[in-house]
Amino acid sequence: MKKTILYLSLLVLAACGNKKNIPDVSDVAVTVSIERFDKAFFKIDSNNIVPGLVQLNHQFPYFTNDFVANILGAGPLSDTNKTAFIATRQFLTSYQPVKDYLQPKFENLSWLEKDLKKSFQFVKYYFPKYQLPPKVVSYIGPFDAPGVAMTRFTLAIGLQLYGGKNFPFYQSQQGQELYPVYISRRFEPEYINANCMKAISEDLFPDESGDKALIDQMILKGKYWWLVNQFIPESADSLITGYTQKQTAWCNANEGMIWSFFLQNDVYNIEPDIIKIYIGDAPKTQGMPDASPGNIGTWIGWQIVKKYAAEHPEVTPEKMMRLDPRKIFQDAKYKPK
Repeated sequence: MKKTILYLSLLVLAACGNKKNIPDVSDVAVTVSIERFDKAFFKIDSNNIVPGLVQLNHQFPYFTNDFVANILGAGPLSDTNKTAFIATRQFLTSYQPVKDYLQPKFENLSWLEKDLKKSFQFVKYYFPKYQLPPKVVSYIGPFDAPGVAMTRFTLAIGLQLYGGKNFPFYQSQQGQELYPVYISRRFEPEYINANCMKAISEDLFPDESGDKALIDQMILKGKYWWLVNQFIPESADSLITGYTQKQTAWCNANEGMIWSFFLQNDVYNIEPDIIKIYIGDAPKTQGMPDASPGNIGTWIGWQIVKKYAAEHPEVTPEKMMRLDPRKIFQDAKYKPK
């Protein structure tokens, strides 16, 4: 019996040791209700655009003008801006098949409200003074419109970029010109919450990587991934990195080699053409095996930040995001095998 109890105790301790140190945010007061601009917009009668837009603006005064002016690119809503009405009618009629394809997939968004609520609770836990977007709206926009947009009053989710990797448009020639397969394969609904947290992270801390050296940009970008991970601590890393399982496994297995590659190629480089090889989306990393993913500089930056965070548990997300990247680099003493 004693041996059994000891064995069970070891199992419990092992299980606890494998868990992330995730704070309890269940008491953080947050409400999320996604307002369906997409449904309301496509109810407009294409033969009565003006009264339809007036009614839509009355229903969504915090988003309709942003949608028409910025997402459709038709200029602000006004009695004199005829372009806005023409562009709205054209979009309404031409994107009706897109709406018909997406509607069954997104008929109910309660699952997303649940995910966003949990993430918003983490945001408020770590940043209690941060004003979360007053409204969350879903919309269907042109395919070159963002999948997540932060406006003055809303967190807006563009469902046209979450139709699933097999959505016919993504696979068409025009779709591939906009979004090659290595990008469009991420256009799945499960990426929405992570992308929303990326937008909020950059709203909290605007990107100022600018013309900094490669190592600084790697760590600055890595800090964003680290922060998003604090907001979605129970989600798969692939939702943050956008990597496939094989790419993730390759990075983990070759971390030491990847870092040696950077050391041999000057991590202090300031040439934009060199930096963009390692920072930003790409099917693979130039100069590395085909199994390598793009944006590998950000991945290494993330590992450096994680090592620093593990050795400095007292550092809050607020402090981490404000820390000089060179200090993180020097103090982390990152030397993967």
